[in-house]
Parts: sequence; C-alpha cells; structure tokens
Amino acid sequence: MKHLTSIALLACAIGVGSSFFTACNNAQPSAGTEADTALPGFFEVGHRGTRGLMPENTIPAMTKGLEAGANTIEFDVHITKDSQVVVYHDASLTPSYTTMPDGSDIPEEERSKYTLYQMNYDSIRRFIIGEKAYPAYPEQQQVRTYAPLLSELVDSVEAYTAAHGLPPAYYLLEIKSSAKTDGEQQPAPEEYMRILMGVKELQPLGDRLLIQSFDMRPLQVLHRTHPHIKLGFLTGDKNTTFEQHLEQLGFTPFFYNPQYQLVTPELISKCHERQIKIVPWTVQETSEMEKLQAMGVDGIITDYPDRLEEVRSRK
Repeated sequence: MKHLTSIALLACAIGVGSSFFTACNNAQPSAGTEADTALPGFFEVGHRGTRGLMPENTIPAMTKGLEAGANTIEFDVHITKDSQVVVYHDASLTPSYTTMPDGSDIPEEERSKYTLYQMNYDSIRRFIIGEKAYPAYPEQQQVRTYAPLLSELVDSVEAYTAAHGLPPAYYLLEIKSSAKTDGEQQPAPEEYMRILMGVKELQPLGDRLLIQSFDMRPLQVLHRTHPHIKLGFLTGDKNTTFEQHLEQLGFTPFFYNPQYQLVTPELISKCHERQIKIVPWTVQETSEMEKLQAMGVDGIITDYPDRLEEVRSRK
C-alpha cells in the first residue's frame, strides 16, 4: 500500500498525463474541510445563544447556551458602516435590552439614529447590553456585555469549547436583511455576502457553519458562490406553501425552518421526502418540545436549551 501511494505521489510530481493531474488534484481536501464532522442527529439550537438565560447575541449567551446543552448556537448578523460583521438581532440598537454608553436609556423616538449599517463598529461596541432588566425573560442574568464582531464570537466560542472539553459547536448564522431596506439597513445581497464570507474565522468551521435567512436573496447568492455551505430557509408565512417556497427559492435547501406552530406531520414528511431537515423556532415550553420531538422534527430552536436538554434526556 505504501509503495502504491509513493507511485501516485510521484505521478503527481512529474505529471505523467492529464488524468494523473486530475486524480491528484481531486485527492486534495478542499479548503475548510478540516472541521467537517458528522452533523448532529438532532439539532439542539440555543436561540441567540440562550436568550432565556443570558443577554441575547452576546458571547456570554453563546457559551452559556453550550453549557446548558445546546450543540448548535444560533445568532444574527448585520453589516456596519465600516463593513464589519456584527452580531445583533435588530437593524438598530434595541432600547429594551441595550443602553447608551453612559448607561442611560436609548430614547425610542431616536432609535433610527442607531441603525447599525449607519454606525462604525467602534461606536456600536461602546453601547451596553445586559445591565438593564429584561422582564420578558425573568431567568436572564444581568451581565454587562456588548455586541461582538462575528470574528470575535467564533474565536471565543472555539476557545471556550476547547478549554472546557466540550464538542465543537455548530454555528447557525442568520442573515438579517430585506429587499425593502437595501442601502439603508444593509448592503445589497451580493455585497453583503462578499463581506460576510470574507470573515476568515468562518473558513475553518467547515460543515459546522450553517446559514439561514427569511430573505431568499442572500441564500440564492450563497448557493451559487458557496455551494458547499448548508443553507436554511426560515418562514413564519402560513399563506405560502412549502412547495411554493421551494419554487421561489430555486434550489433544495438543507433546512426548512418554520415557526413551530406551522409544523404538521405532513410538512415533516414533505421535508424528509426531499432529504430536507426541519428545525422549527422558537419553542419555549417543554410540552411543545415533546410534541415536536414525537412528530419527528430534526431539531428545535429555543431560548432555553436547558429545557430542551431535559426533554432529550427523557427520550
């Protein structure tokens, strides 16, 4: 076997015919495949890290989500004025859980002044997340933190899992965009995806990088430019059928992720017939988690991965 390998390598080196060049080139691993691993049998997804337990879309939320049992962390991204990729949900800073650098409230009527696409990241970084009580999530810890860059989030999570002996995390990245707000809240899809995929920390993740969006346009761009990435379409639209969504999308996504109230056994069957995984959002109560698990979904997105872990442990 060693002798045959040597011959093959020699053939590549001296180029004895184009077929050898093709075979040798095909034998090389593609960029980023070092991190490719078997996908989870069930996607336990911490929504915005774990919004129920920590300030959303922050590094503490990501690490807490993994600690609580998630194998996948979900988060949202936007582009800043200086072309950085920042992790945050809304297009502008949200007064309900974000405060001014001096700790005062962001006036609701002035919120549009704090649109992320109109701000440089060094300005965004100074705003405080997590100090203000968030009554909608009474279990959420009050921790002073900030909106991180995507690059920092990935580096921090990778370091955390390595240091704590946890399995490598899967990253479910949600692209926030809408055709109605191109040029105002985000760049057009082609430019947006160029900036996003230019984040070098994403490259080593391989199959651990999963990308989803409600907006079909960036998914269509990525399907063309990065066909190896597993893509997911998000929907809460009860007036458009599964078949219509696939036709509009123009390709078969890896995920079809609906609002959980839209999930039926029939929809699950349609997804599975097409080899599409279905991972509904955002499921908070254990009773609903149990129902969806019994129906046969491929994962669950929740603000409370600790609750989902409890349900899974009883299976």
